[in-house]
Amino acid sequence: MKQKSLTDFMNGVIRDLCEQGRFATAHVYKYALRSFTEFVGGGIIYFGAVSKRSLHRFQARMEERQLSYNTISTYLRSLRAVYNCAVDAGVIKGEFRLFAGLKTGVASERKLAVTALQMQKLLKHPLSAGALEASAVRPSDASGSDHFLARMQKARDCFSLMLFLQGMPYVDLTHLRKCDLNGDLLTCRRRKTGTELCIRVTPEAMALIERYGNHDEHSPYLLNLLDTNPDGEEDFHQYRSKLRGLNYYLSFLPSLCGLQGLRISSYTARHTWATLAKYCQVPEEIISEGLGHSSLEVTRSYLKSFEGDELAKANRIIINYIFSGDKTLWNKQ
Repeated sequence: MKQKSLTDFMNGVIRDLCEQGRFATAHVYKYALRSFTEFVGGGIIYFGAVSKRSLHRFQARMEERQLSYNTISTYLRSLRAVYNCAVDAGVIKGEFRLFAGLKTGVASERKLAVTALQMQKLLKHPLSAGALEASAVRPSDASGSDHFLARMQKARDCFSLMLFLQGMPYVDLTHLRKCDLNGDLLTCRRRKTGTELCIRVTPEAMALIERYGNHDEHSPYLLNLLDTNPDGEEDFHQYRSKLRGLNYYLSFLPSLCGLQGLRISSYTARHTWATLAKYCQVPEEIISEGLGHSSLEVTRSYLKSFEGDELAKANRIIINYIFSGDKTLWNKQ
């Protein structure tokens, strides 16, 4: 009797994900399959070779390679998801608790948020030739320091805009559509979860939206952050490339702002918005709503109760706290 192949089944799942437009998940599954295939020595992997022993050895090999906890967990959760999918489809019978005892959780491996004072410096410190000279940063751009500083400014503006828009992730920022903005009200859906977001755009955010507005009448995008308007997998790869570029320049920002040793990425804006909101005693349900973490049904119930004013109030408290040190708490407004 011919054995069933994990390799073929997982590649089929990856193709289905691509057809559904879920390229980020497909991307992770590809790397998980590639890593597991390299571990077993290449070739086709049959379901019979997927055992508790082989999975624990796979985890140990990744630990020896000093992969992060979250990378190990991501690969193991990807294999578990595909394995369970094969069980549900009747392809295999499955083994009970096959992935028990493995690293399948999520760890916060380093501090992602920064303080209000640090954020103020990151957003307001002059990005000048003098600041560049005083720092340890030496641009590798062949076109010189002016070009480097211009790219740094754009990266910081994107970072600022994500913070001003309630910690919006970069993927959602780049894919905002012109029709999402009506006056100062921005209504969109998160690409990851489909959750609806309703944001009252502050003057600080509106100035940046106007600065980076997309004036191509053939493009649906609100901002001029993606070079073209591709569809499908091409769009995903272009976004990934832009995100890598953004994080590359953001990695230099702390040093240019006199914050040596601080590490930030595009996701720092999101974590900082949430952390400072909680520090200002904004209710957790409103923070959840502002980040788009709730289900659509819960989101609608919050919007019906708060009518958008409470979210605008929370956003204003956080921005005031960063730029003026005004720690006006939620319950004192």
